[in-house]
Formats: sequence, structure tokens, C-alpha cells
Amino acid sequence: MARPSVKNLINAFIESLAVEKGYSENTCRAYRNDLEGFMEYLAQNPLAGNRGSQRGDPVKLDGIHVITIRGYLGWLHKKNKKTTIARKLSAMRSFFKFLVKRGVIAENPAGSILTPKQDKTIPQYLPIDEMFRLLDSIQTGRILDLRNRAIFETLYSCGIRVAELVGMDIRNVDFTGGVIRVLGKGGKERIVPIGHKALAAIKIYREQAKREWGIPADHNGPLFLNKNKGRLSARSVARILGNLVKACGLLKPVSPHTMRHTFATHMLDAGADLRIVQELLGHKSLSTTQKYTHVSIDRLMETYDRAHPRK
Repeated sequence: MARPSVKNLINAFIESLAVEKGYSENTCRAYRNDLEGFMEYLAQNPLAGNRGSQRGDPVKLDGIHVITIRGYLGWLHKKNKKTTIARKLSAMRSFFKFLVKRGVIAENPAGSILTPKQDKTIPQYLPIDEMFRLLDSIQTGRILDLRNRAIFETLYSCGIRVAELVGMDIRNVDFTGGVIRVLGKGGKERIVPIGHKALAAIKIYREQAKREWGIPADHNGPLFLNKNKGRLSARSVARILGNLVKACGLLKPVSPHTMRHTFATHMLDAGADLRIVQELLGHKSLSTTQKYTHVSIDRLMETYDRAHPRK
């Protein structure tokens, strides 16, 4: 029985990520691009020793060794950040693990390669006054303005990912209980509290949608709609936010993920427990949430100076 081509094996791997692990469309696309980039490198680099398989594939999978991957990582290092290199290595490691399980190769050539040590970066966030300034600057004269106010009140109120936001349906909002249900990474559901201002903004927007678009308030469809009454995309949310940031005069780039960072920072600054914030953000590891704690160092030092009897 003929072995599947490299292209078909990558397709099968990406399909397994989506079906078995519940990876998002964006993550699957990134993994595919990473793997195709690696295969292209091997096909064009004669020193890699993987060119020309019998079936016309660009590379020979059983000819990929640890030294091959190290060479590729060294080549990437010339023009990529450590975070990018780490992601590409993760994609390769997972792909080769998949091939081992399928019996295509005997062992994982990337299994023993350590992930590059990451530089510690401070998550970008907005101070409270700038966050309020941005939200209060959103107009409410048209239905799309009302939608925008509801979108960004919700992002700041809940700290959810933009993909989780645009994936929400009306039924995912519990107006009585004051919570929302979102589908996070890996297809994991979680319940997140939502503030009164965000709930009020959603109500006003949906009531206007009923009057203007004829969409019933209890209609089981997307919560946030585009101008054609279809589900709003994450890319559109980012574009809308960029325009709002410019309009209100903030002199810094702000993305939907910046609002997530802002939510986490403000919660921790106000004394929220780190593990609670971890649950709210849907982080698998506490270490992922801990990156927000150092932005509160000024508050920590202020508290220490005020409270310690022998400072």
C-alpha cells in the first residue's frame, strides 16, 4: 500500500487538530502555514538532504533528523522572533508525533529539541481612565454604533477572546443570572460573569435590532451581527476598534487582545485572586496568567510601604 503524500499527511494532521482537539480555524491555519513553510525550506535547501522523493514530494519525511530541524531553526532565527520560532517548532513537534502514531516515521525528530527561552514581555494594556475614555467615546446614534458599544463593553467586562465574542449566540447571554457562556480554546465551555453596563448595552442593541431589522429578541442566532445581518468576524471587530481608537485620540495601538490584557490587569490591580482571573480568562496554566502580575508592581510596593510595620 502506497504511503500518503506529504500534502495529504499535512491535511490529515490539520483535520485531526480541528476534529479531535477542537483547535480554532486560525490556529489550524497557522499550523498549516508553519508546516508548509518548513517543507518549502527543505525542498529548496540542498544541504538539508531531503529533496526529491520517489512520489515527487518536495521532501522525504524519513530523511528528516534532529540536525535538519536545528538547521531550520537557525535559519528562522535570522528574521523571526523567539515566539514565532517556538510556535513553528511546536507545529513540527505535533506533526511528527502524529506521523509516529500513523506509522509513517519511526521516531519524532523534534521530540528532543527544547523550545527557545522566551523573552519576558509586559502585556500592553490601557489605564482605567483611557479605557473609560474609549468606551464613552463610542456613539449610539445608529444601530451599528449601539452594536459597537455592546461589543467593547462586553470585551472589557468579561475579558474574553475576540473569537469567543464573535462565536456567541443570543442564547449564550443569561440576562437574569448576569453571566455569559463562551466556547474557548480546545472546544472548552466556560461561564463568565458580565457587568451591568455591558448587559444594558447588549439589551439596547438587540432591542434596536428587533425594531430596525425585525430580528426577535429571543431569536437563536449570532449575538453580534454585521451590516448584512450575518455573524460578525473577528477581523471586523479589530478594524472597528482601530477606527474607534483613532477617533477618540488614543496615541497607541489597541487590539481586541489589548482589551483582554486590560481586563486582567485591572482585575488584579483591584485585588482579584490570581486563580480566579485564570478561570475567567480560560487559561489552562496559571503561569500564563502570572504575566499580568508584574504590571501591578507599583501597587504592590505601595501596599508594602503602607502596611509593613518594619519596612
